[in-house]
Amino acid sequence: MVRRSSLRATALCNKDWRQGDQVIRLRRLFAVAGCAAVLFVVRLENSPSAAAQQPEPASVIRQIDAAVFSRVNRIAGYTVTEHYAVYKGQDETHSVADMTVKTTYRKETGKSYEVLSSSGSALVRRLGLDSILENEKIINLPANVAQSWITSANYEMTLKPGSQVIDGRECLVVAINPKRKAPNLIVGNLWVDAKDYTIVRLEGVASKAPSVFAGVTHMMRQYTEVQGFSMATHAHAESSTFLYGRTVVAIDYSGYEIEVRPGS
Repeated sequence: MVRRSSLRATALCNKDWRQGDQVIRLRRLFAVAGCAAVLFVVRLENSPSAAAQQPEPASVIRQIDAAVFSRVNRIAGYTVTEHYAVYKGQDETHSVADMTVKTTYRKETGKSYEVLSSSGSALVRRLGLDSILENEKIINLPANVAQSWITSANYEMTLKPGSQVIDGRECLVVAINPKRKAPNLIVGNLWVDAKDYTIVRLEGVASKAPSVFAGVTHMMRQYTEVQGFSMATHAHAESSTFLYGRTVVAIDYSGYEIEVRPGS
């Protein structure tokens, strides 16, 4: 009787041991499978086919040129309202001079301006804002305008690694350095839409001061899509000189009306 009880107890122990061993094996199996799955995911994420590939720099530059040329060739003209505000010192809340103009651009003639309103210092408007508008007229004359285009003809361009998101748009970043020095050509960075290579943002310093009295000018211009074209929405220029101190000019663009060339 005792012998039978011992045999039964041994059998039960062996059964429990076998079940426990199976549980341990299953746990090990799932653990190994889990590790394998994690390794598979990591390898997949780090594989060339899954990771986002950096575009080829020469191709990006060609696409930027193509986007600029497409815009130039398709736009026959446009009108836009531009508001200029000048700030002195560290105060960018209270402007010392303001001017609102209606700008008309025609491909065959360039830019013209109609002053809609003005306020503040007449001296600042005359020496500052009137000078800016006159320079813009000269730059945008048909014989001159191509020299200001942001293309590889005017700039050395270097694609930077990675991308950045600006206003919800994934952008490639390109370092730009003008091939000649001019007040309207900048040394800095260009952000272009990663999908269509249109300009989203431009920022840097003027490659040449407009006069011997002017200091280094830091410039920034933001763009957005208007009727399918990349158009400026805001610009900011800042300079400091011994004579005039810190001066900021802010420009806001609104109310675009774009005329597209027939058949384009």
